[in-house]
Order: sequence, then structure tokens, then C-alpha cells
Amino acid sequence: MVKVRLDKWLWAARFFKTRAIAKAAIETGKIHIDGQKAKPSRMIESDNMLTIRQGDTEKTVQVITTSEHRGGAPEAQLLYQETATSLEAREKKSAEQRAFHGSTPASTRPNKKQRRQIHRFIKI
Repeated sequence: MVKVRLDKWLWAARFFKTRAIAKAAIETGKIHIDGQKAKPSRMIESDNMLTIRQGDTEKTVQVITTSEHRGGAPEAQLLYQETATSLEAREKKSAEQRAFHGSTPASTRPNKKQRRQIHRFIKI
């Protein structure tokens, strides 16, 4: 069992672009390990459950394996597995957001064609 620092693992798993951003997210309480607030230097190992809040979304993932090295996206996805309940909750929330944005009216500013029609109408 290889233990890795939490901020390093989050960076290697591509949840955050840099370790500094990962560290800031951990320090502000957006990352929890097994339901407890974490520190950037906390060592994680496989079978830990992480709750990661990024913006409006919240993911609950299980650590499958650890890595200190950042690889490509397909390699990063092999480091963790998102729980079914977390995946369902995210899909439900995104569906609600799509429905809300679909019901709001689009921009009321006229496009080029509409402006020309307005100018023609006003001149007559």
C-alpha cells in the first residue's frame, strides 16, 4: 500500500489543474475524507471515500489506487470511481439546470437581420 498526500493525489487524478489550487480547496473545506475535514498533507490510501465540492457540483468518489504522477485523463480516471448515488445526484441537478435555462427567455437584443427589419419599418 502506497500512501500519497491528498493534494498530490487530487492533482494527479485531475480534479484540479495545479497542486496549489488543490491545496486551497482543501484548506477552505471543500474536500472531506470519510466525512471528516482534511488537510493537504493528509496521507490517503485506497478505499478512502472523498467528497469533493467544485462550484455547484459535489462528487463522492472512492479511491481505487494512489499515484503521485499526473498522467493523461484516461489514466487519471483509473485512480477513482464515483459512487452511483453521487452520479445520479449530479445528473439530476444538471437536468434541473437545463430545464431552468430552457424555460428562461433568450436574449432580447435583436440580431443583425432583426435590426435591419426594424430600420425598414421605422423609415416607412
